[in-house]
Amino acid sequence: MIQRMNVNLIVLFSMSILLMNIARAADIETLLMPGKVIQGHAKYESECSRCHARFKKNTQSQLCRDCHEKIDADLLAGEGYHGLNPEIAKTPCKICHTEHIGRDANVAILNHATFDHSMTDFKLENSHETVSCTACHQSDKKFSEAPSGCFDCHGEQDPHKGNLGEQCDECHSSKAWKKFDFDHDITEFPLLGEHKEVACNSCHLNTRYEETPKNCNACHSLNDVHNGRNGTQCEDCHSPRNWIEPKFEHDRDTDFPLTGRHKKVVCEACHKKAVAEVKPEKDCYSCHKNDDQHSGRYGEKCDSCHTEKGWKHANFDHDKNTKFPLKGKHSKLACSACHRGELDKEDLAMECHSCHLSDDVHQGQEGKQCQRCHQESSWSERVVFDHDLTRFPLLGMHASAPCEECHMSAAFQDTESECNACHKEDDEHKASLGPACQLCHNPNDWGIWLFEHDTQTDFKLDGAHKDLGCDRCHYKPVKLKVDQSSNCHACHEHDDTHRGRFGRQCERCHNTENFNDVTLR
Repeated sequence: MIQRMNVNLIVLFSMSILLMNIARAADIETLLMPGKVIQGHAKYESECSRCHARFKKNTQSQLCRDCHEKIDADLLAGEGYHGLNPEIAKTPCKICHTEHIGRDANVAILNHATFDHSMTDFKLENSHETVSCTACHQSDKKFSEAPSGCFDCHGEQDPHKGNLGEQCDECHSSKAWKKFDFDHDITEFPLLGEHKEVACNSCHLNTRYEETPKNCNACHSLNDVHNGRNGTQCEDCHSPRNWIEPKFEHDRDTDFPLTGRHKKVVCEACHKKAVAEVKPEKDCYSCHKNDDQHSGRYGEKCDSCHTEKGWKHANFDHDKNTKFPLKGKHSKLACSACHRGELDKEDLAMECHSCHLSDDVHQGQEGKQCQRCHQESSWSERVVFDHDLTRFPLLGMHASAPCEECHMSAAFQDTESECNACHKEDDEHKASLGPACQLCHNPNDWGIWLFEHDTQTDFKLDGAHKDLGCDRCHYKPVKLKVDQSSNCHACHEHDDTHRGRFGRQCERCHNTENFNDVTLR
């Protein structure tokens, strides 16, 4: 029992001695510490094991990296100053960063004159080579905390006011901030044609880029000669190569090819409203209503007569397209001279009389077949009438007599056909022989007699009868049918000395040579 107690006492004593030695050792380390650590490490000054491992010098750098995680990550990734320099990765931390040299000591001393900035993530190039360190590295921050993005330093100089984001290097370079080579083709609006020469602020007003409109009208509304009538789809006609020369071809892109005078007509002459809203009608009358000299009387199908070469150039062939060929003076008449109504509705008569009623000096007596006498070359001249087709054929001197000698008026049918009507003054018989002058006279010459009493009557003139004047027997007007008696007694009643006792057959005793010569039979 006593022996067991002695063993326990020995163990307890040994343990107390061990603990004392350990505590004494910590004091010894503190006592042996070469100097105070920097202010950043001050809170770990009594914890030597945070940075030092007893008897394991090779592990000290790892302890540094365990605390300085950012540097450890750079070393592992091969980034940053420590990671980009392969020699640094092999060098213990304490070689460059000496500790225990005072609270205010700088354990990261750099020679600004010889420091190679290319060994960092931010290589100094061009304009950055002349910039002082303090311009980017602030005294109250670590070098590694210096900003590396363009916007971090140049944000206040950003004319875009952050509208284009913070990736300044997409457009600008370190050679010159104001000179940039932004490739606009990578955007939704490639620069083509004259757009390549346009200054940025012409489209990007107030340095607004991301919300800049891409439709033509947004920039070119002031250049729109159509004043918005053709809509806002400028690209349908215009191209960025040339705003003035449109790419739109009316013949190709529409179903209304421009021919003749239409080629020279300005767009707004027909497109009075926006094309997107209203498409003009393709018929002539829709545009040329005010040009219609016919006042709508001939309908709305202008192309039936007119062509696109000119409004005054009509292509209507009256000779081919109608049943009334235009000849003579008809060919020079205006359409309205005959077509006084609506062309599509009127059924225009083709008889001369339908148009020339007011010119008919015959007052309708000659009928409506004016063409029998008149010609299209002249209404009043070159009149050709075949008088032989009438009841009074022109014979002898009648053929050369002027019409007006017989036809005192244009009412030709009122003209009398009897000779006496015209030859009353020429009638030496003073109408005693009646109006049938043609029984004796010849139309070749009034003085030439054609009547032969011996052959044309049943009373032969012989003897003393030959020398008698007509009026000796015909003391009454002669009619076409002579009712004059051929009996001797009819004329010689007063010469009858017999007082009618021997009857009226005077020729039984008397002869025509001499009434007083009697031959009794």
